[in-house]
This record gives sequence, C-alpha cells and structure tokens, in this order.
Amino acid sequence: MRVASLLDRVIHTAGHRRAREPVLLELDLSRGLLETQPADPLAAVRSRGVPTLRGLVDQLRRAAEDDRVVGLVAQVSASALPPSQADELADAVESFGATGRTTVAWTESFGEVGIGTTAYRLAVAFDTIWMQPSGQLGLTGVAGRGVFVRGLLDRLGVEPQFGQRHEYKNAADLFMRESMSAAQREALQQLADSVLDSVVSTVARCRGRTAQQVRDAVDVAPLSAPEAVEAGLVDRLGYRDEVYADLRERLADDGRLTLRYVHRWSPTGPALARQRIQQRNQPVVACVSVLGGIGLGRSGNNPMGGRHAGSDTVCAALRTAGRRDDVRAVVLRVVSPGGSYVASDAVRREVLQLRETGRPVVASMGAVAASGGYFVAMGCDEIVATASTITGSIGVLAGKLVTGAALGRVGVGVEPIGAGRQSTMFSPDVGFSDEQWQRLNEWLDEVYDDFTRKAATDRGVEHADLEPLARGRVWTGADALQRGLVDQLGGFRAAVERAAQRADVDPDTVTVHTVPHSNPLERLRLPASSESATASAPVGLLAAAGGLVGMSGMEGLLVRSGLMPHGVLSLPNPWAGWELR
Repeated sequence: MRVASLLDRVIHTAGHRRAREPVLLELDLSRGLLETQPADPLAAVRSRGVPTLRGLVDQLRRAAEDDRVVGLVAQVSASALPPSQADELADAVESFGATGRTTVAWTESFGEVGIGTTAYRLAVAFDTIWMQPSGQLGLTGVAGRGVFVRGLLDRLGVEPQFGQRHEYKNAADLFMRESMSAAQREALQQLADSVLDSVVSTVARCRGRTAQQVRDAVDVAPLSAPEAVEAGLVDRLGYRDEVYADLRERLADDGRLTLRYVHRWSPTGPALARQRIQQRNQPVVACVSVLGGIGLGRSGNNPMGGRHAGSDTVCAALRTAGRRDDVRAVVLRVVSPGGSYVASDAVRREVLQLRETGRPVVASMGAVAASGGYFVAMGCDEIVATASTITGSIGVLAGKLVTGAALGRVGVGVEPIGAGRQSTMFSPDVGFSDEQWQRLNEWLDEVYDDFTRKAATDRGVEHADLEPLARGRVWTGADALQRGLVDQLGGFRAAVERAAQRADVDPDTVTVHTVPHSNPLERLRLPASSESATASAPVGLLAAAGGLVGMSGMEGLLVRSGLMPHGVLSLPNPWAGWELR
C-alpha cells in the first residue's frame, strides 16, 4: 500500500509539474493535410493521425488564447501542400505569431535538386527560419506542363470526339491534341505568373525585401545555405537538435518544455473553461462542403480514390442548415474541379433558396473551385478564395472516345444495335453521325449560354462583360479578384468572418458547425424522407459515382482514374492534363 501510495504521489507530482510547463506546439506536415476527415471508415483508418487544414487553423486560434502556449515550431521541408493550403495555413501562423508568441520554421532543405517554392512560401510566415548547413533554398519559381496522348490513341485506333466551349476549355485536349494549343499555353503561363507574383510579394513583405530582390534570388536559385543567409531569406543555419536547444533556452527558464503536435493539443484549466463558456449559446455559422467531382446522388469516396460530391447530399445539407434556428449564416466550402452540369445547377438552386431564408451564404474556395466548382459557388452572397486557388473555367465540354476500330485491331468484333434513331449516340463503338454531332454542339451552346448568363446574374454584371472572362479559362484567385469573379482573398476563416458580419454577428462569438454532423451509428440509419437529417450524410464507398451511370466500361474506368473529365463542367486532372508545381 505504501509503495502504491508513493507511486501515486510521484505520478501526481510529475503530472502537476508537467501541467505547469510551457507548451511548445509542433506542426506536423509530413503526411500532408486533409480537407476534412473521410466519412468512409476504411479511409478514416488509413488517414488516422493526418490533420485537417481547418482543424489546424482552429487549433492555432484556440492556442493563441492559452497562456501556457509559448510558441510554434514546424518542419516544412517535407511539405507537400498545394499552394492554396500553404496560403491558408500561413495566414493562421501569422495570426498566431501576432499575439507575441515565438514561431520558428526549420528544414533540412527547401528542395534537394527540386522545387521548394511552396514550402518556402509557408516558412516565411514564421518569425525565424532555420536551415541545415547542407541544405538548399530551391526557390526556383513555378513550373507547369501539359500531357497529350493523341498520338498514342491514333496508334491504337481510338478516335476522340469532343466538343468544347470555348478555346480555353481544354480538359479534352489530353485526348484531342498532340501538343499544347496557344490558348492553353496562354492560360497556363498566366497561372504560373500569377502564383509566382503572389509568392514574391509575400516573401518580400515577410522578409523585409523588395520584390526585385526576391525575383533576383528566384532567377539564380537554388541557393546554397550560406547564400540564402546572405540574401536575407534564411535566418540561421543548424540542425534539428540546435533548433530545439535554442527554443528551450529562450522559452523555458529551466529548459523544460512540453511538446505537443498542434492537432493533438487541447487547452486545460482556465483556458478550457473559458472556451467552453464562450461556446455556450453562441450563434452558429454552418459549414456545408462540396468536396471532389460533382455528380448526382450521394457524396462519398470513389473506388479508385478521391472524393465525390453528390448533389443529393449537398442539397440536403443546405436544406438542413436552413431549418436550424441557431444557424445565422452558412459557409459553402468548395474544393472541386467540377463535374455534372445538372448536379451543379441543383446545388446552385439550393444556395439561392437558402439565401431566401435571410441567411447569408459565403463561398470559401480551396485549392480548386472551377467549372462546376465555380457554378455551385457563384450564387453565394460573396466568394472568398486564396490567391493561389484555381477557379473560373466557365465553359463546357462533352464527347466520347470511339473504340470500335481499336477493338477490331485486336480481333474483337463489335456490332452495336439500338431501338431509336439516336440510341447509339453515346456508344463508344461508333462515331457521331452528322446529325448527332450537330445536336451535341447545339446542346453545348445551350449549356454555355446558361452558365455564362447565370454567372453574370449572380455576379451582378452584364453578360457582355462576363463572357470574355469565361470561354473555359481558368484563373488564380488573385486574378479572379481583379476581374470580379471573386470578392475577397483569404481562407476558410476569412469566409466565416464575412458570413458572420453579413449576419450582423461578431465573428469572434460564432461557433462553426459542420452540416451534416452525425456519428457512425446515425449514418447506418436509413433516412425516412428526403428531409431527414440522415439524407445529408455521405455514404462510404461508391461503387459507381453519380454521373457515371451509362458510360462505357472504358470511359467509366478513365473517369474514376482521373484521366477522363467527370462531367461536362470539369477541369482536367492535374497529372493527366496539366499541372503547376
């Protein structure tokens, strides 16, 4: 008994001492960031321990109110974040550091014989940047590329037949062309220039340099570690142990610090009590997400990876938010390259219906919110995007890959039959007839006209002024702001603040609730009607994502793998069609 009592006393004393130790938060980006936790249990297990972007931003806001938290340290070399996520996280780090807390970024190297631009853009948000003496500063700029398989298809005997509206709507160029068109080159070059402009201006502001000094460094990069220090782009050289030794010396009187990952930290004592009191009876800003390719049906995960935003799920969630008395405003979080036209139109309609209830709706664009992703956002009261968000792409495409001749080359004979004059119109076995091609192009013109006119109405501009900005062209958030396609630059938190302000609520007093929010047991319950709360819950694994039904086996496989556009309002897959790094 005495031994047990003594052990309890030691544990209690150690725990009490540890509770009084200052807390140094660590930012773990080694596995990237999730937009949100997956609904599918298997995907949730695979991603266990991977933080979410919104979760990190929220945690840093909470930590800034806890007196025990004295600083933040992050290893950014392994950061595989897209530029948009780096923008959002950097804003949160700067806000955390503005409270007087120490923020330190360290790295072995910003790219080792590779590009380190995005990682460095995040690092400059910290007060101090350390780099290993053997490292490099790979601030080499922004690279892009296009991939084209028309030559391969010709050899195989596969004929691509697609119509696009208009010259910048190049999602099908992967199949249609052997090289980059002038329009695609122009748009991609503008994207790369815009992202680099944003990086240069941010680095110059954070590091106290002129834009020209930063561009000069970009032009001669990669820089060695001593060169990076000499250029004022890195503060100190050292290894991880030296970084942490310096932090312990500066932040703790006795050298003792409690280390906690940001996503594993939680407030204690007075800070926890204060936050719980503040959350009681606070007005709510609801968050409804559109994540992944947009299609009909329920949201979920595709069998070959990736998210699917089903219009049934998104629309039901918007209706649920509109029925809740405590919801004062809604943020529509869009991270989507688009997809189905009719599904996107259904979501836009629900957004407009929700606004009719008097609740403001603000769109928050993530890494990409283009084509159908722009369609669902354009009906909101305001659109907030990061400087590096890929958006726009107001255009349309449709067509098919004709594989009949290719099958014949390998000895497979196919003879399609049908009842009805147009029954084989979308069959992959035969090409479009002249009449079918005319019908397809008429429909593309109708969809493009509808898209552009609705966009002009939603944005409050003349159709003649908006149409030249459409034509399928993609823009960064920074360029879209200049052209009136978005209203403000910022991340999710900025969208929450704008939604609260529009609802005449103090942004610091609101609580953000994800809609739908249900536990696993509730997801197993079948909805009683389309108005049931469980109707807005995503399903786990989709055998066939909405919008894929009716496709040939080959086209369905290409869509699920990301090679084929998910719908008529789609961007090309970043690695299949084009990409920026």
